[in-house]
Amino acid sequence: MDLAEIIAQPELENRLLPYHQTLGFVTAMAAAPHVLDPSQWVAYLWGGDESAPFTSGEQLEQYLEAIITAWNATRPALFEGTWQWSIECGLDEGEIVTEATKLFCEGLLQGWGLTQDDWQTLMPEDSQDNALLGGVILSISMLYDPETSLETLSEEGINGLEQFAEIFNAMPAMLCGLTQRGVALAEQA
Repeated sequence: MDLAEIIAQPELENRLLPYHQTLGFVTAMAAAPHVLDPSQWVAYLWGGDESAPFTSGEQLEQYLEAIITAWNATRPALFEGTWQWSIECGLDEGEIVTEATKLFCEGLLQGWGLTQDDWQTLMPEDSQDNALLGGVILSISMLYDPETSLETLSEEGINGLEQFAEIFNAMPAMLCGLTQRGVALAEQA
């Protein structure tokens, strides 16, 4: 059973982060400059409750295995520069980005929050690296909440719709570059 199937089980409905939000969170953990043991973050995937919402030990084991499989696929892809959006993520004529994209970005931002101290230590406010970090986080935030971003851009006299396609298409390279830079800085520290 894959991660999407596990999350979709009726008894787990509304008890785990949605699939794409989970992928975003796992991607943030895979991009972290210091590898965090999953035991430090996996509970966030069910809202931080101490007890997991699974009906059996086997179900929990399947879920954890699927999470680790996702992490194990994502981390090398970020290092190799081959990471890509999942197939369901994309741009949308009416909504600017798909719901899957919004959920993925929400999970990614939640994960950044958990690793924020590591990033800020390695990429302090006045550093050139901080501009890279800030650009990636701003871009993810724009994709997560495109309506507010569009309003802000139009107040500045900018037609932002083209911006979203550029940001969406640039995100794989940006995220891979940030991951690679963060890990290089962590290894130097």
